[in-house]
Amino acid sequence: MNESKVRVLIVDDSALMRKMLGDILGSDSRIEVVGTARDGVDGLGKVKALSPDVVTLDVEMPNKDGLSVLEELMREHPVPVIMVSSLTQEGAQTTLRALALGCVDFVTKPSASISLDIREVGLELISKVVMASTARVHALPKKDSEPPRRPLSTLTAPRGLKRDIVAIAASTGGPVALQQLLAKLPGNFPLPLVITQHMPKDFTASFARRLDSLSELSVVEGKEGMELKPGCAVVAPGGSHLIVKRRGGVPCCSLSDAPPVLSVKPSANIMFLSVADEFGGKVVGIVLTGMGRDGAEGAVALHAKGAYIIAESQETCVVYGMPKAAVEAGVVDELLPLPGIPDALLKSIRV
Repeated sequence: MNESKVRVLIVDDSALMRKMLGDILGSDSRIEVVGTARDGVDGLGKVKALSPDVVTLDVEMPNKDGLSVLEELMREHPVPVIMVSSLTQEGAQTTLRALALGCVDFVTKPSASISLDIREVGLELISKVVMASTARVHALPKKDSEPPRRPLSTLTAPRGLKRDIVAIAASTGGPVALQQLLAKLPGNFPLPLVITQHMPKDFTASFARRLDSLSELSVVEGKEGMELKPGCAVVAPGGSHLIVKRRGGVPCCSLSDAPPVLSVKPSANIMFLSVADEFGGKVVGIVLTGMGRDGAEGAVALHAKGAYIIAESQETCVVYGMPKAAVEAGVVDELLPLPGIPDALLKSIRV
């Protein structure tokens, strides 16, 4: 056995699915399937017995469903989890709940009731499992352990360039990071916010609604021509690039169907570059946890015009890819763990 391989446990109530997932993952030389489990209770036991690097987890299972298993794992035995279920496409709320509980990512099974064509998602599954093996997962916080929201009026900062908009980029681990960041901002936040979170088309509307329910801000999915207003955060819709343009002097959303950039759509780079074109340096740019380099090029353009760039530090990132790329580009003004970013943002706009 090669100890450098990614050790994976497959948890699924379907014997056929366990076999197919095992064949797919086992076909990659970087991965070793160390075990399978037939339900949630069996899965919890085998996680403790086998200590896998990554767990693939179905949602609907007897005895203990996938979300219950995930929550117990994240509280007692944090391990990178990839959700693998047909529910992840039909039930965006289920997926968002899984992401909020700490799963690293998810793969959608094909829609057929017996998914013999699951090999269609094989390459995606392999890629995400390998990525998940590098993720830093954190135990779920205890309820009421978060510090209280800071009132805007209590924060001061050195004088500097006036800021007119906040632009945020996130990917793997981003749903939880965004939830924690936005929940700490006051309802009277004086600027509009635009957000690119890498997420499929059918998920961003539900994601925006979830963020809206957890924040004093108004959070919505972006639509063509939507006006950007103070205290409102606009999430780029999955499958479209979010571009900021002025119409009659008023900043608005525009959606682009241009091809993916760095294999992602929406692209944080495209959003950042459009914000730089319209606002110059009167911007706070934030790069949160995520795999890859999206956002770095746009952060460079923003910083060159005087924008203030904040990035999440490695200690709280699920994947320290996007922030690291921005740091390596030399354009990050503050590199902070996630709990420090809300205050840094509020200070950066108190000029």
